[in-house]
Amino acid sequence: MVQLRKKQKRMLKKIVIASILTIFLAICSAFDLLPVDGSIEKYVLFVCYLVPYLIIGYDVLRKAAKGIANGQALDENFLMAIATIGAMALGVTYTGDYDEAVAVMIFYQVGELFQSIAVDSSRTSISKLLEIRPDTAYIEEDGELVEVDPDEVGIGSIIIVRPGDRIPIDGTVIEGSSSLNTSALTGESIPRDVIAGDEVLSGCVNLSGVLKIRTSKAFGESTVSKILDMVENASSRKSESEAFITRFAKVYTPFVVVCALLLSAVPTMLYFLTDIQILGTTYEEWIYRALTFLVISCPVHSC
Repeated sequence: MVQLRKKQKRMLKKIVIASILTIFLAICSAFDLLPVDGSIEKYVLFVCYLVPYLIIGYDVLRKAAKGIANGQALDENFLMAIATIGAMALGVTYTGDYDEAVAVMIFYQVGELFQSIAVDSSRTSISKLLEIRPDTAYIEEDGELVEVDPDEVGIGSIIIVRPGDRIPIDGTVIEGSSSLNTSALTGESIPRDVIAGDEVLSGCVNLSGVLKIRTSKAFGESTVSKILDMVENASSRKSESEAFITRFAKVYTPFVVVCALLLSAVPTMLYFLTDIQILGTTYEEWIYRALTFLVISCPVHSC
């Protein structure tokens, strides 16, 4: 069961409330259930739809405004804000429909919520993975076990692994036999039996007998250390595809904005200057198409 953080619970409530209000208003509009005159109905609807729009879209609008103030306006928040605000404005002046603008914001926030949950799940998995790294190793001195830091154990040293302990360093069993729980590394639930001469990996749990192991690697080069190093540094390293997307987005986002402006401006200018309607479509519809183009051209998190 996924445990939602306070912020995620708050966003889920916003999504539910905005969705219920939008569906209710859509039903009222479709069946003419609003007790107002038809000439002012679209203005009343605008005010009504503004409530769920602000509930679900306030965070996006705030981030868009913050991006503009910081000189980094061309991101997905900017595109979502300008497209939905434009759609709301068109509803007042032309179409009388507002549910699309609110619905787009709802779907966007649903995607944001799912991504946030997925990231938290990954972080939880990483935290659990960190538990497999042993903090101590045991060596035998004068017939007694001495606890040492694994970093201090050199290659070729003899370490003692007692039942219930994790193997701290990769090596070869030189004395003893036991069963190992390797699920932390391999996912296999069936224990693996080892005897003298077998290779063993760090991170495995010794289940039964005492093992003497001759280390074959330093602690920092052992299997569990390398796995944790890759996991811990994964977020700071961009793959080649991620680096390409970042470069591509710097060109793609302004290109989309310019295309949308041209899509709305050119037919509008022709209409007012020459009274020509391109494809028999009015300039209001071209503005609506430009706003639609902005929304569908915004791949979330890569803009």
